[in-house]
Amino acid sequence: MNQTFTIQLDLQTLVVWAIVGLIAGFLASRLTMGHGAGIVGDVIIGVLGAVLGGFLADFFGVHVVVVGQPIISQVIVAFVGAVILLMILRVFGLGGRRREAA
Repeated sequence: MNQTFTIQLDLQTLVVWAIVGLIAGFLASRLTMGHGAGIVGDVIIGVLGAVLGGFLADFFGVHVVVVGQPIISQVIVAFVGAVILLMILRVFGLGGRRREAA
């Protein structure tokens, strides 16, 4: 199979990615770290989580559909991916609370 992916990067697409990333990253960082990572950090976590979540959902054949509200489906997939990403980072000692030397 030869599949071609076309991504149109216009302002509206970037704004939607940022909003989905902000919501998913904020919720995921609150859940896993107990605090947010800041606006930029939450957007980055959310967007990377969306990529990871989308890849894993496709790999395992999971389809999240909220009828009439596709952005909620995107936020759910991004949230799950962001939580997984933050848990992986925590295993490697990154993304957690910094400990101060005593």
